[in-house]
Formats: sequence, C-alpha cells, structure tokens
Amino acid sequence: MHISDIPFGITEWAGVERTEHRGETGTAWWQTRQFGPIRVRMVEYSAAYLADHWCGKGHILLCLEGELESELADGRKFILTPGVSYQVADSAEAHRSSTRGGAKLFIVD
Repeated sequence: MHISDIPFGITEWAGVERTEHRGETGTAWWQTRQFGPIRVRMVEYSAAYLADHWCGKGHILLCLEGELESELADGRKFILTPGVSYQVADSAEAHRSSTRGGAKLFIVD
C-alpha cells in the first residue's frame, strides 16, 4: 500500500455519521472516512450478524470488542477477539464475517 496526499489529521469517531448495512441476519453500522483511495472504518456488528455476501476486497482489520468469526470460502474459520487482527489482499481469498454476540472493528481497505 502506498499512502500519499493525505495531510496529518485526527478523526473523532463519535462525530462520524453511522450508516446501516443489513446482513443476511443482523445489522452492521459503519462509520466511514475516505482518504483518496483508502477507506477507514469503525464497524459495529449486532448480535447474530451474518454477512450477506462473500467479500473479495482486501482489508486490514482489528477487533476492538466482542468476537468475530471470519470464514474463508475454502471452509477455514478464524476467530478474532479484542487485540487480534487479520489482513488479506484484494481478490486473494473470499471471506465473510459473522458474530454471535456482536463485535466492534477498525478496518482499513
């Protein structure tokens, strides 16, 4: 990743608008900042959330609260708990997220 043309700045996440995104079950709320081609998000998943699609986009994702299960299209599953992150490249391995009790994440993509 090459980051350019972004001056130093801070984000007060409490002031960033939340948008609602329905999953196959449950809901995700995104707070999003866009810096050129780089999207930075704080995402909160409700309990019983299951993504409604397999994602092929690359991400760097850090679990802040709760527990998130990331399932890969080949059947592998990974559990993220607070302080655990994952990274995956664009078009590398399709994945989808779910959570039983809810989770809060910080995502860069």
